[in-house]
Amino acid sequence: MGHRLADTSSPARLAAPDEGIGHDELALATRNHGLPLEALRYDVTPPGLHYVLTHYDMPYVPDDTAWRLTVTGRVHRPLHLDLADLKEFPQVTTRVTLECAGNGRALLTPRPVSQPWLVEAVGTAEWTGVPLRLLLAEAGVDADAVDVVFTGADHGVERGVEQDYQRSLPIDVATGTEPEVLVAHAMNGAPLPPQHGHPLRLIVPGWYGMAHVKWLREVTVTDAPFTGFQQSVAYRLRQESGEEGEPVTRIVPRALLVPPGFPDFMSRARVVRPGPVQLEGRAWSGRAPVTRVDVSTDAGTTWQEAELEPDEGRPWAWRRWHFAWTAAEGEYELSARATDAAGHTQPLQQPWNRGGFANNLVQRVPVLCLAEAP
Repeated sequence: MGHRLADTSSPARLAAPDEGIGHDELALATRNHGLPLEALRYDVTPPGLHYVLTHYDMPYVPDDTAWRLTVTGRVHRPLHLDLADLKEFPQVTTRVTLECAGNGRALLTPRPVSQPWLVEAVGTAEWTGVPLRLLLAEAGVDADAVDVVFTGADHGVERGVEQDYQRSLPIDVATGTEPEVLVAHAMNGAPLPPQHGHPLRLIVPGWYGMAHVKWLREVTVTDAPFTGFQQSVAYRLRQESGEEGEPVTRIVPRALLVPPGFPDFMSRARVVRPGPVQLEGRAWSGRAPVTRVDVSTDAGTTWQEAELEPDEGRPWAWRRWHFAWTAAEGEYELSARATDAAGHTQPLQQPWNRGGFANNLVQRVPVLCLAEAP
């Protein structure tokens, strides 16, 4: 009896009641990593602290590799561009917050079995590259264009399907200016690190991380909707197995706290002393600019508005917020809740789906305030 890819590729499933994190999830958690929450203090995340999710293996691309990007399909003039060619186009630098679509998955009940994110799958960087719309204009998009498909160099198998990592965007998003999609070659003023897609990646401001294809090598304009695995099977919001579901697209609002005080090594529980405590954090949304953050210090019983710092004309990046709290001896549960200009607000109950996507349930941070030192 012959072996099949499905023999080494498990189907999607939910964890059984009281099932702990398995070896497969632990292996994913050691390959990928989140942002240490104390690093929320940085306006721009250093590359080594920015969250990373890699579906398959990171392609090995030595610096002297003759990398080429092709733009083909429903275009008048196919393009074959190396890095020098791309740098001849006008360059744009945009500060963008990226968040994994599965951020918060491990906190759901029942838990979808996959990369076990808590809330740290986020980061903000300054990405430099060529607006995708300029490349498509140079190629001349056909009038019947519907989607633009992006192919990365990472290759693997998922749920029995062997594939290159591929995602698509509707033609109006790919050619639009708000947001302006980038073919990026630099992060924070330096060439992309290997884990962030060296030498080229896509940046789609406001969209979850699955859209930001890394190790980008092909851009293909199609006259029909793309139905590849990552588009039509993965990254769909479903309540039941077998549903078509809704596509995961733009980031829903979220606020996170910089952990106050100091931590216990194992539990990461926070400890503070009585007196003034400056609470701070970041908030973002890909749907509309964040306009309000509310803070609770009593497990969500009451909420008070925090002070939001200006966005400084960077609508696709997180905003800093802060709140003055006077701590007294006792146990507390802190939370922050973001609201954007379109009226989207973080929920107080989990927005469950089978993939564990777009779970922006408010963060809960237990804090112990000790008695004053003698």
